[in-house]
Amino acid sequence: MPTAPQLTRGFAGVFRYSRRALELVWTTNKALSVALGLLTLAAGMLPAAVAWVGALIVDAVVAAIQSDGGARSAATGHALWLVAAEGGLVAALAGAQRGISLCQSLLRAQLGQRVNAMILEKALTLELAQFEDSEFYDKLTRARREASSRPLSLVMRTFGLAQNGVSLVSYGTLLAQFSPWAVAVLVLAGLPSFLAEARFSGAAFRLFLWRSPETRMQLYLETVLAREDHAKEVQLFGVGPLFLQRYRDIFGKLYREDRDLTVRRDGWGFALGLIATATLYGAYAWVAFATIAARITLGQMTMYVMLFRQGQAAVSASLAAIGGMYEDNLYLATLYEYLETPVEPRKGTAVRGPKPDDGIRFENVAFAYPGSESPVLNGVSLHIRPGSALALVGENGSGKTTLIKLLTRLYRPTSGRITLDGLDLGEWDEAALRARIGVIFQDFVRYQLMVGENIGAGDVRHLDDEPRWREAAGKGMAAPVIDELPERYRTPLGKWFNHGRDLSGGEWQKIALSRAFMRTEADILVLDEPTAAMDAAAEATVFEHFRALTQGRIAILISHRFSTVRMADQIVVLQDGRIVERGNHDELVRANGHYARLFELQARGYQ
Repeated sequence: MPTAPQLTRGFAGVFRYSRRALELVWTTNKALSVALGLLTLAAGMLPAAVAWVGALIVDAVVAAIQSDGGARSAATGHALWLVAAEGGLVAALAGAQRGISLCQSLLRAQLGQRVNAMILEKALTLELAQFEDSEFYDKLTRARREASSRPLSLVMRTFGLAQNGVSLVSYGTLLAQFSPWAVAVLVLAGLPSFLAEARFSGAAFRLFLWRSPETRMQLYLETVLAREDHAKEVQLFGVGPLFLQRYRDIFGKLYREDRDLTVRRDGWGFALGLIATATLYGAYAWVAFATIAARITLGQMTMYVMLFRQGQAAVSASLAAIGGMYEDNLYLATLYEYLETPVEPRKGTAVRGPKPDDGIRFENVAFAYPGSESPVLNGVSLHIRPGSALALVGENGSGKTTLIKLLTRLYRPTSGRITLDGLDLGEWDEAALRARIGVIFQDFVRYQLMVGENIGAGDVRHLDDEPRWREAAGKGMAAPVIDELPERYRTPLGKWFNHGRDLSGGEWQKIALSRAFMRTEADILVLDEPTAAMDAAAEATVFEHFRALTQGRIAILISHRFSTVRMADQIVVLQDGRIVERGNHDELVRANGHYARLFELQARGYQ
């Protein structure tokens, strides 16, 4: 598929996504789509009918004026009947236009929600590494910013083009009776402004593509300045005015680009629009001379003048619709480019492995982020037996959390393989694999939901199961905290919604720990520094409790506190993505290596 920038080079992409947009609208609401089509057809035909009846009215009035006696009375009656007919046509036209507006409004709401749902559904299929890629995130931002409204816009322009096409055919049929050249003049007059509009549509889209990073930075600065979880640091460090100025500077840069483009677009549009105006009044003079020369009647003159005026408007609208469709297709290219992002298929179907007593094996595993030359992990080999506790130790950036993300298949190894129960993780059914693992990362989510839902999120099958909430909260040591809340498990957490209660960092971590215990069938439990906000004594208590609850399961701990780490059966020390030491606490202290130095440094801090 050509990329969006390639589509800006010509008109080849004018109708590229029209069929898909029409299919999208049709499948969203068939009844509204049919109604919109019929109303559009009616709105296209009625203006010519109004102009034709208007000409008959003028001629009937002239005939009545020139008649005497009974003939005048009959002509007057005929004129009044025509006036009533035109009134009916005008009412029908108004009804069709109002119906089109109603269908548009209803479709806009339904289609906007559906496209946004499609964007979010696609997001659920993507790899974590794709979200961490800034270029891909720009693609996602562009899709969410504009493309949700573009399918309906493209469809409405398509229907508008059809409506104006029907009108032009009817206008042209009537104008051809005056002169075939009148039809050619009508069409050619609108071309200059159309070409200018098309050129500037491409320029506007190029701006849209180029400045996605700046737009994202604006959204991020808005978040920092207006979210409660950032407010304390913003106020304490006084960075608010600095960030606000950056926000203003980005707006100023974007505004200048928009202003320059708008000035050029409207300036050229006005200049070239004068050609159309001159053509229109030249046509008026032509019709006037024909009337003076008695080649057409006064009623026909009125009709032709109206046809030229309405016809020029229809030509301009048609050409603008084509230009707008070109622009909509450019923006829709970003939507479909995102929706068609290739996703590696989940091929695994296994729900159990051939060696249930083998546990977890990392076999010469390496991992590097896409586009990065330096691996985060390199040559990692590790065996964790069922019922054992493993502690991962290392400085920040040594690869500890990445190892866990590989185990949970949030990432896929660049090379090497990971097995569970003797079976490669790639062969496991993803849901079955993750049901086996309860994990809390150091950056766990603080859902702005009820306490019970915060815990229940650990197993969505039991999201609303209050007995399971209570059981998990007991295991996660959150029950005493929850019992102090006004509505206990029904208390909203966070400050985003009314009556929400916020918790301390340590209390939130107990809620997150309880979330891990929602998976009662999980036989692999992972704690990735979830107790960092607790004091040393509280953390030790939590890990002792955790160790007691994980008897017979694999337990993996990541912590910088060696008083906790020493509880593990096996300690693995990571440095620069490699395992540099392994053993239990006493063995590693005796080895007097990297672990021993880190332990001594921490112990010295408590002296």
